[in-house]
Order: sequence, then structure tokens, then C-alpha cells
Amino acid sequence: MAQKPILEIRDLGKSYGNNDIFHNIDLTVYEGETIVIVGPSGTGKSTLLRCVNLLTRANHGNIFLDGEEITAPGYNEDVVRQHIGMVFQNFLLFNHLSALDNVMIGLTRVKGLSREAARQKALQELERVGLGDRAGHYPGQLSGGQQQRVAIARALAMDPRVMLFDEPTSALDPELIGEVLEVMRKLVLEGMTMLVVTHEMGFACEVADRIVFMEKGSIVEQGSPDDMLNRPKFDRTREFLGKITELFGKKEELRKAGRDE
Repeated sequence: MAQKPILEIRDLGKSYGNNDIFHNIDLTVYEGETIVIVGPSGTGKSTLLRCVNLLTRANHGNIFLDGEEITAPGYNEDVVRQHIGMVFQNFLLFNHLSALDNVMIGLTRVKGLSREAARQKALQELERVGLGDRAGHYPGQLSGGQQQRVAIARALAMDPRVMLFDEPTSALDPELIGEVLEVMRKLVLEGMTMLVVTHEMGFACEVADRIVFMEKGSIVEQGSPDDMLNRPKFDRTREFLGKITELFGKKEELRKAGRDE
């Protein structure tokens, strides 16, 4: 992995009134790196991703993409969202549009591509996520896993430098989680830079270059999956990762039992 910073977060903080969501976040992401962010609910993980994509504005701090400050006053948010793609928990597809049109819409309205050029690009991205044969289907005709893969294709169609995933499998039935994680594994192999909020510890241990543990609005500890699981510096890291790893193991047993029946 080339040690070239692609995304730099410096002293980032977000609050709503007296409610401190997160504070003093410093994180450098290198090109081609996969970072998995874990932590208890309500600790600011999802809000951090939204701030990186400028969907939510931080109260203080700076974010740099390829050395350029995207939090500078007047910076074009649409340009940021072309370069930093985001996949949400609940797909956020347009129900009245086909899978193809859901992927095309950003290409025509934001990138200004002709309809035919957008169509070709959208078909390419649907093929990339294994849905080339579902281009004409509407969200209501697709499973949750297929809808999430359309959402991934929509983000990829903009040719982003970085992809953000906010608990992309949390809204899925257990048997559909694997198909989404498989697409994400392919992106890792392709060298996509990714920040992923998830509790899927098997996936994290398999693909993450770093696991970042957040709690109470701050980064407690970060390191390789091996170091974080086997040699954490803090007791709280050991306690949290131990619990979710145990929970993940139980979920996997249930999934396997369901497949074997």
C-alpha cells in the first residue's frame, strides 16, 4: 500500500447545542487503505462520516482531500460528493426509478453526462456489483441486499477517490449480508480507499488495514486487526471488541444453522 495520504481529518469536532457528538478527531487515511470504525451506539461514528462527506458541517476542525481543504468556506459540496462516495444504512433509492435510472441520475444531473453516456456507465457499475440483469427492476422488485448493491453502484458511478460505508448491512436480513460484503471485498481488492462503520467483525478482521475504536466522541485506540484484537493498549478496547467478536460468532453460528436446514 502506497503511503500517500488521501484524506486527512484534523481536530474535527461536532456538537448540537450542549450535546457533544465527537471532539478533537485526528485521522489520516492513506490511498488504498481500508479503515473499519467500531464503537458503541451514539459515539459519533455515523456523524463523523457525514461530516467527511459534508452532509453535516463540523463545528471546528479541517478535512483535506488530496491535500486540498474541503472544509474551507465556499468549497463546492457537489465536487466533494463526487470524490467521496457514501453508502447509507437504508439504501435511499428513488422508488419510482429503476435500478439503472437510480445509478444514472447523479451522472446526468451532477456530472452532466449525456443520457446515453450515463446509461453505459450505469450499466457498467451495475455489472460491477453483480446486478447487470436487474437494471430494469424497481427497488420494490429487489431484495434488500440487491437494493444496497444498487446504492453502491450509484456511488461508484461517480468514480470517487474515497468510499464511506455507514453500517451498510445493518438493515439487511442475515442471509443477505454476505452479498453486500462480497461486493465490498472486491472493492478492497481493486484498491478502493474505504472508511467503513460496521460491527461485522469477521469482515473487519479480513479486510481492514486498521480498526479504529471510538467511544464517547473520541478515538480511543487504533491499530491493525491483530493488534486491536490480541494486543489492545486499553482495557476498554479489549472489553468492547471482545463482546462484539463474541456476538459476531453467535450470529455466524445462527446463519450457518439456517443455511444447513
